[in-house]
Amino acid sequence: MTSPAPHEIDPTLLIPEQDRQRLTECKHHAPHDFYGWHAAASGSVVRTRLLGAEAVTLVLEDIEVPMQPIGDDIWVAGLDSERAPDYRLKVTYPGAEPQVVADPYHFLPTLSSFDLHLISEGRHERLWDVLGANERTYTTAMGEVSGTAFAVWAPNAQGVAVVGDFCEWNANQYPMRSLGSTGVWEIFIPGIGAGTAYKFAVQTSDGVRVDKADPLAKQTMAPPETVSVVASSTEYQWNDGDWMRNRVGVDATNAPMSIYECHIGSWKQGANFTTMREELVPYLVENGFTHVEFLPVAEHPFGGSWGYQVTGYYAPTARWGTPDEFRALVDACHEHGIGVIVDWVPAHFPKDAWALARFDGTALYEHPDWRRGEQKDWGTYVFNFGRAEVRNFLVANALYWFEEFHLDGLRVDAVASMLYLDYSREPGEWLPNQYGGREHWEAVQFLQEMNATVQRAHPGVLTIAEESTAWPGVTAQTEADGLGFNLKWNMGWMNDTLEYFSLDPIYRSFHHNEITFSLVYAFSERFVLPFSHDEVVHGKGSLWERMPGDDWNKAAGLRTLYGYMFSHPGKQLMFMGCEWGQTTEWDEAHSINWDNVGDSWGHEYHRGIQRLVRDLNFVYRDNSALFSQDNSPMGFQWLKGDDGENNLLAYTRWGADGQPLVAVVNLSGNTQQSYRLGFPQGGEWQLLINTDQAIYGGAGNEIPERIHTEETGWDGFEQSAALTIPALSVQWYTPVR
Repeated sequence: MTSPAPHEIDPTLLIPEQDRQRLTECKHHAPHDFYGWHAAASGSVVRTRLLGAEAVTLVLEDIEVPMQPIGDDIWVAGLDSERAPDYRLKVTYPGAEPQVVADPYHFLPTLSSFDLHLISEGRHERLWDVLGANERTYTTAMGEVSGTAFAVWAPNAQGVAVVGDFCEWNANQYPMRSLGSTGVWEIFIPGIGAGTAYKFAVQTSDGVRVDKADPLAKQTMAPPETVSVVASSTEYQWNDGDWMRNRVGVDATNAPMSIYECHIGSWKQGANFTTMREELVPYLVENGFTHVEFLPVAEHPFGGSWGYQVTGYYAPTARWGTPDEFRALVDACHEHGIGVIVDWVPAHFPKDAWALARFDGTALYEHPDWRRGEQKDWGTYVFNFGRAEVRNFLVANALYWFEEFHLDGLRVDAVASMLYLDYSREPGEWLPNQYGGREHWEAVQFLQEMNATVQRAHPGVLTIAEESTAWPGVTAQTEADGLGFNLKWNMGWMNDTLEYFSLDPIYRSFHHNEITFSLVYAFSERFVLPFSHDEVVHGKGSLWERMPGDDWNKAAGLRTLYGYMFSHPGKQLMFMGCEWGQTTEWDEAHSINWDNVGDSWGHEYHRGIQRLVRDLNFVYRDNSALFSQDNSPMGFQWLKGDDGENNLLAYTRWGADGQPLVAVVNLSGNTQQSYRLGFPQGGEWQLLINTDQAIYGGAGNEIPERIHTEETGWDGFEQSAALTIPALSVQWYTPVR
């Protein structure tokens, strides 16, 4: 090229004083309008701001031009050429060798106009690709330039800058530009790569600087640190192609599903994504679980929240490892036939000043009116579900976990708190909807949008609602005005069942309706039967402690509970430690009580419960009667539902293939001898499960392995059999094929 000659500095190359002051205070919406290359009245000009530099040279393809300081660490060079050249900056700092760097203000916006349109409409389904921190490489005339593109939504800020160790956390070095009415601020910074810690310095409308963690950070430093980290462009090589392809054609709601709910930090103290891959996955396989559900794995500052106070919605928590280490854990689960569900928390977020709260100095992610924008019970803010950008942030986040981490399901926490404007609020503490009612229609629309979008983008995955009210159509399709979830936690069944089982058997005959009532509504939704973490904390005691009687009776009660649970319509969920009847309630600061299944005397009850759960899991998976019509009344038939005097239940589970399984449940403390029971069909029946067996810690009453029905009509059935039914026990029978 023709060598341009440097100009003497003239006033036309300087920055107007008003803009210069705003730039130096990081309160300017368009720093790229002044920094970088620009056409001038005569030729062109390059300006840069490099704090603390003692000399700066403009390096072109075939010439170097000294830049002149004009105060406030701003340097300028005038060029005769009107053509925009590629260039670098040779910067000398005191006591250091010169370094050649690319200019952040030389690059076009990293978001396209289409990206900005989708963001403004709340429809960008890969939001994490354009907001947050994303590594990029550009090919220029003078060679490749690698760095990180930063972008953040802060529409009410006066100015936003990227800060980190690379600029000594000085907000004046890398101010970002505002991309118009979208409220997005953006900059590409060369030379910054994976592992770099950063935050966004936000200048609020009242002139206060607040350093904020990136809402779309894909990686963070481990708490108590609060900074975001540039994540590497992952090169993780997935090995679950067959799993992902096969998942598409499976209706999981009519397939076997036995879920092990797990809090990573307290399964074993010191556990992380890698140790869970090495230890938890074989444990799940050995014990027959089909799925694992992790309490939230997104970044959260307070471990005592168990992950439900999320500050980094797009970042697996650094306390347990890197994003790729979490990918490897999911991959290992899939390799061994285990589906992975993760708890997801779109209902609320904490008030930490460095996170989402009042992000740009205003109520941005949260609703501005405290009567809708705060959940006082939890000390948290509530998302503004009526704002398109907020819905986009959350919907894209759901997609992110499925897309980037190959999850098989999200269990959505606290759905009831989203559906009702008066949830846990006193009169005067909530705002009615536009019709004067208590329904939160914006949240309803968000949930419908999230579910419909997820199912379209990732067919075969699950969304599961933790919802404790009678809101209709939680698992109905959105086309039918339902919320669109695949499954819903059956909180009514859980509460009634645990209340009943906590009673001494001598009182149960007066509460028989509590144990049978669930079948009145069992098919109104598609249900999960949850014995979750919430049932073994905060003074409720463990399930073991809630069973009445001495240790033998507690163990028998739990065996009966699990035999009943696995044969009841619905999927099973069991919190870690419940599979052996942990003797103490859960405490996230300690490991679950592995000593319960040690070799000490008295622990045979717990080892027996653990063996029973393992056998229940495998027998359940092998008998389609227990899952293939979970959501249809055709899959259940009472044989004996009204014998409250003897505290006895009997029912048939019918498979989609027409095969039956009979479950007999004795909830009393008395063994029934020669109890006649009608059977759905005649012939020989095989005993599959008997929770009273000695190998499970039971009494070991002798029960025939096979029984023959008789042509003796009973309770409306043509065939019947006289059974021995031990106290506090469950038996499963199937026809001999």
